[in-house]
This record gives sequence, C-alpha cells and structure tokens, in this order.
Amino acid sequence: MTTLPTTIAIPSSDAPALPILFAPADERARTRFLEFFAVHIRNPNTRRSYLRGAIEFGAWCETRGVAALTDVRPIHVAAFIEELGQSQSVPTVKQRLAAIRALFDWLVVGQVVPVNPAASVRGPRHVVRRGKTPVLEPAEARQLLDAIDVSKPVGLRDRALIGLMVYGFARVGAALSLKVEDLYTQNRRLWVRLHEKGGKRHEVPCHHTLEAYFYDYLDRCALWDDPRDHVFRTIDRNTKTLSDRPLAQANAWEMIRRRARQAGIATPIGNHTFRATGITAYLKNEGTLEKAAQMANHASTRTTQLYDRRADEVSLDEVERITI
Repeated sequence: MTTLPTTIAIPSSDAPALPILFAPADERARTRFLEFFAVHIRNPNTRRSYLRGAIEFGAWCETRGVAALTDVRPIHVAAFIEELGQSQSVPTVKQRLAAIRALFDWLVVGQVVPVNPAASVRGPRHVVRRGKTPVLEPAEARQLLDAIDVSKPVGLRDRALIGLMVYGFARVGAALSLKVEDLYTQNRRLWVRLHEKGGKRHEVPCHHTLEAYFYDYLDRCALWDDPRDHVFRTIDRNTKTLSDRPLAQANAWEMIRRRARQAGIATPIGNHTFRATGITAYLKNEGTLEKAAQMANHASTRTTQLYDRRADEVSLDEVERITI
C-alpha cells in the first residue's frame, strides 16, 4: 500500500510503490511531492487519478533511465503522452498530462525543479458535443425500478438510490454522501440537500414518486432516528439488514448493473446513466434547458446539453427511412 499523509491511501492493486523519480533521496523533494496530493488536491477522485498518472509517468521514466526530477525534459513528457495515446482514450491522455503539468508546477513553486517540463507539451485535441453516457428510455427506467423487490431493506435502498439519481438529477457521489439530516420537509414536501463537488450545497424538492421511495425506505428501515448517519449503507451479510457503513461508489455501480440484468435491460448502464435519463425525460416533457441546468446544479447549460439525448431519437427515425 502506498500511503500518503492525512487520509490518502491508494491500494497496491491500483498503484505500485512510488517510482524512483518521485521517491528521491532528497527529503525536501520527496515531501513536496507528497504534499501535492495531501495539501494541494482536495477532491479524492482527482487525487486518486492524479497519483495514478504521476506513478505511471514515473515508471515510464524509470525504464528509460530518467531517475532524477531535474533530468525530466519536455521531450520525455511528449514521448510519454504520445505512447499513452496508443492504448488510452483521449480524455485519459489529457487527464494524465494535466496531472503531470500540475505536479511539476507545484514542484517549481517549491523550488525542487527550475522549470516545468510539461508546460510546453500539447495534448491531443478533444471536442465533446454529445455525451457518451448510455441513457434509458423512460419506459426502461420504470421497468428497472418496478423490477426491484422491495420486500427487503436492500431493495428499498436500491430503489431510493436509483430514484434520487433519476428524479433528482443527483450525481452518484452526492447521493451516496447523503445523510438523514439532509432530508427535510418544506412547504409540505420532502426536500433533499445534496453536497456537490467543490463544497457546493444544492437543495431540491423531491418528485412525488421519489418522496414515496424515501418515506418507504426510511420508515421501514427505521432510519429517521439517526440524523448524522448515511442514508445509503451497505448490507450486513449475516443479518441481511443495513449496516453502519456507507455504500461505496464501486458497490453502487455493481448494484446498478445487477439490477439492470435482473430487469432484462441490455444497455450497459452505469451510475451516470440515471442523471442523463432524468434530464432527457424532463426536456422531452417541454422542460427548459435553463431549468434543467439549475436542477442539475450545472454552472453552464453547455454541460447540461451533454446529457440531452433527444437527438438520438431523431437519428433513429432518419435511419428507419432507409427502405430497400
């Protein structure tokens, strides 16, 4: 296990030991490297992916005889990015370059290296006009929700979680961090307080169906008495009841794939599918893009447009015009 200060811990299965490049004999340089992740980056997902990118680049340099930070040149970074592009997607390559660039910026400020070798390296061009997230038809989403057996706590939990992402446009990270105290009544309607990326707080009223899901789940599982506890928790294998441990994002993904298979849905869906499904369904019912952006807590409607998949139906209709 590679362990960094505070709560940073990357399992050995995901990240090997630090390469020589980032584990130098110089204590100041080594400390500066670790502080980049412990002090400079607060988002755990960004921290994890940036650390993986740094380790990959360090291992690449090590195999080519570059063992000192001051020996890294722009040509090394460019060659690494070029080689990475042969096996990884463009967004992954750009993210790796951003990690290397940000890390060396931090090292330059700390006077560990004189210049940033990644500053002049250009990444591949990537333009996104349409999201890649698989989207379900409203009938398919209803089919999935209705197929969940809610006679047990696990079914109540799964239906409420999927419902929150569909009807509340919630990101899976914000949904899983939800606590009982974040559910409150206002104007005779249940509201949800979502804690989004960057410390942002987003409060939205519940759709009447989602409200019913929440009341059914929290009432039958007796969760209202623990306001500081997480709403979505793991299931104890022995008792088959809710534990006190929050559900992890990877477990939520596995649950969603399993529920889709059980419902007979062939689309390879993921956590983000329901956010895109809800936004598309809202826009189909004459909702406005501006309101959808507000409900999804998007800073720009351009981001919301990536979730709008109404054009898929237009494309399909046009294809069906081909008669032979």
